[in-house]
Amino acid sequence: MKNLEREGIVALVADITMDGFAEQAVSLAVDTACSTSSSTMPAASSNVTGAFLHAREAQKAMMKIGSGAIVNIASYASYFAFPGIAAYRVQGALAQMTRTQALEAIEHNIRVNNTIGAGATVTNLLNHFRDDGHAFLAEHGQNATIGRAADPKEIAEIVAFLASDRASFIVGSVVMADGGMSVAIGQIGEADGSVEVIRLPHRIRTRGGS
Repeated sequence: MKNLEREGIVALVADITMDGFAEQAVSLAVDTACSTSSSTMPAASSNVTGAFLHAREAQKAMMKIGSGAIVNIASYASYFAFPGIAAYRVQGALAQMTRTQALEAIEHNIRVNNTIGAGATVTNLLNHFRDDGHAFLAEHGQNATIGRAADPKEIAEIVAFLASDRASFIVGSVVMADGGMSVAIGQIGEADGSVEVIRLPHRIRTRGGS
C-alpha cells in the first residue's frame, strides 16, 4: 500500500467496517484531497456497511465546504448473476445505496453519485485464499468482450474522472467499466439463425432457432 503513496494520495490500512475508522479515513482524506472514494471488498460488511460509513463521514466534511464528489466502486455483479458469485450478492445493494445517496446529497452540491460496474481487475483481492489470485483474475478477464482483465490503473482513471469537475453533470450514474462483460452476459445473436448464450465464468454456446 505504501508504494501507492504520492502527492494527494495517502495509503491507510485498517478495518473499514469499524465506525471510528471511517471518521479517521475521511479526516485523512480531507487533509490531502477534496474528494473521497470508497473501495469494496468481497465481504458484505465491506461492500455496503463500509461504503455507507465512509460516504456518511465524507458527506459531513463536504457539506462544510459546500461541494464534493463520492465514488463508490462496485462490480458488474450489481446487475448480473451467475454461479460462483454468491458473496457478491450485496453489490446490488451498493448500487441502490449510491442512487439513494445521490438524491439525498445533491442539494448540498455533493455528487454521491457514481457506482463503477468494474469487471475482473488484477488485484490482490483473492490472494488471502488463493495462491493463484492474480492468474485467476487474469484468466477470468478473458471472458470479457475485450478479451482481458483490467489493470487497476484503468479503474483508477475512471474514479479520478468521476470525482473531478469534468464529470460535474454526472449524478447517480453507473459506469460499466467491465471490458464489455455485461454486454456479453446473456447475449443472443440471431443474424445467422443461431442463438448464443454466454454464462460466466465459462462461455456456453448453443446453436439453433430456440
